[in-house]
Amino acid sequence: MKNIEIQYLEIEENKSYENIIEKVITKCFEVENLNNLYVSFTLTNPENIRRINNEYRKINKSTDVLSFPMFEKDEISKISSTKLDGIQEVLGDIVISIKQVEIQAKEYGHSFERELSYMVVHGFYHLMGYDHMEEEEKRQMREKEENILTKLQINR
Repeated sequence: MKNIEIQYLEIEENKSYENIIEKVITKCFEVENLNNLYVSFTLTNPENIRRINNEYRKINKSTDVLSFPMFEKDEISKISSTKLDGIQEVLGDIVISIKQVEIQAKEYGHSFERELSYMVVHGFYHLMGYDHMEEEEKRQMREKEENILTKLQINR
């Protein structure tokens, strides 16, 4: 079973984006020992991500990644371990602005692959219930993100 679904919203389809996302999410699922779940991705442009951000978060500005979790943090392991006879639950939705990924990769002086991989793993851990509002939460989330990227040898 695939653990991702990718949709394109007003941008060109691109196999290399899909390959990066699949590689990163597969490692995330392996490390977190998740089954019976998948992540829905929408790859889009700054205008659409701004509209979605405004509609769902009442923040009328463009951003790099949005995450919409379907479960609370403590529900995920229970759902993941339940045998569902081939039926998968959606862990959540991640929306990524590909244009913003390009801009930030240049800004931070690393590859497009590194930046897109970071957006994927960052969005994934938001779906898993992690956040970065408090310093301790931020430390935990960054540690998990870096662990995945290090295992994949996707360095800065």
